[in-house]
Amino acid sequence: MRRPVLFVLVIGLALRVSARAADQSANDKSAKPKAVSGSMPITTSSVKARELYKKGMQDYENLYLERCNEDWRAAVKEDPNMAVAWAWVAFNSRNPSEVNAARNQARAHLSKVTPGEKLMIEWIANVQAGDYLAGISAMNDMLAMFPRDKHLLYLAGNWLMLENGNEQAQKMFQRALALDKNFPAALNDLAYVYARKREFSKAFAAMDRYTVLLPKEPNPNDSYGELLRMAGHFDGALEHYRAALKIDPTFASSQVGLADTYALMGNQAQARVEYDKAIAQAHNDADRIDYMMQRATTWVREANPGEADKAFDEAAQKAHELGLDLQEAWAHQRMAAYQTDDAVALKHLEAAEDALGHRQEISPLDRDEELSRILRYRTVRASHAGNQEVAHKALQALEALANGSRNLVIQSSYHGAAGAMLASQEKWQDAIAHLEEDRDDPFSMQLLSRAYYEAGASDKMHEVEARLRGTNVPTIEQAVVVPAARMQKPTTM
Repeated sequence: MRRPVLFVLVIGLALRVSARAADQSANDKSAKPKAVSGSMPITTSSVKARELYKKGMQDYENLYLERCNEDWRAAVKEDPNMAVAWAWVAFNSRNPSEVNAARNQARAHLSKVTPGEKLMIEWIANVQAGDYLAGISAMNDMLAMFPRDKHLLYLAGNWLMLENGNEQAQKMFQRALALDKNFPAALNDLAYVYARKREFSKAFAAMDRYTVLLPKEPNPNDSYGELLRMAGHFDGALEHYRAALKIDPTFASSQVGLADTYALMGNQAQARVEYDKAIAQAHNDADRIDYMMQRATTWVREANPGEADKAFDEAAQKAHELGLDLQEAWAHQRMAAYQTDDAVALKHLEAAEDALGHRQEISPLDRDEELSRILRYRTVRASHAGNQEVAHKALQALEALANGSRNLVIQSSYHGAAGAMLASQEKWQDAIAHLEEDRDDPFSMQLLSRAYYEAGASDKMHEVEARLRGTNVPTIEQAVVVPAARMQKPTTM
């Protein structure tokens, strides 16, 4: 299992600008931290708090993503001054109030921690505040200080994966495995990197090693199921998800994995049965809303927009009641994705943006990422409706957001929107330059295929069409674009 990817996929985009900044920092001898042998020390006055923190990290590596929060919450209860435990609550919690409070607590205790812990906290806090350069610089300094700490390498690579910096993440996992060739967490994530690059033979080889190392844990089977599903091996995926649930019936990721797999197979009725089970056993409110939205997407796959609207409305209302403004925005943004009427889609995008302003607890990182998606689809929908004034205004706002951020989701949103706008103007070569920066999003792949056709690039056109048809991820974008693309005959030139 990986943390759910709830944003538009930008798998091919690397951390180019941020990585260059980090390299420049590393080359500056006056700024380079002194390397320390061994692992990063943890500051706490409580032996019990230290053990709870370490258990939380072990649970995080084994993808018990709510249980590790419980460990860290217990750690700060034992030692309220334990800054790194507060930081990891802020990093991993899905409750925006808790995230904000925990981040403030971590920062409040910065003066009491070791230099390495300070860098870890600054990495997490700066990224959540939207300051990517400062965050990545702190992360790189932390890794330079503890070059042989495999757990830090994993944590950095894991975060890079969450931000779709797959090339950089791969390097981190390979460094960790050079220190310990049988480090389970690094093998798991390395397999995902290979799968995202569609190098499935390498992914399965890493996964075979991972499952042997942790035969009594559910996540190896869960991860194997997800990678098999990505490769289109649905029956094998179901077998592995069931094996994970046999080990731990409460492992909600595998229950929703069953549902997602049935949905991608086309069995929406069974998918809804499995989603209902996942909703019932969700470990927190945010996960429950996520599963409700996944269930709602089954109606999109069945071409039943009326039922989809009802289901997404229910999820949006429930999120609003729970104070989960980000999930409320996601619900409306996803509703916009499948609407045939541009005016209705634009209203949902307006509702999504309104949701982001209900409270002040959403982190700048989450708010800016979701705003970028909203602006992207507003650009596309307004342009399609012939309202060029609204389209250009949205694109300009998105360009300004992208120019002020190194965030890969925001960069992806900008390139997807700019490419779509240029394609609508039949400026095919210019469109290609942007769409290639968002080449794994189904909407952009669809446009990129057309742009390659118009540009006479037949080999590239066939390549992107094959990749589009082979996209097996349970997102709203895949539900809207991919099934229809599979029903069409391949384009000939």
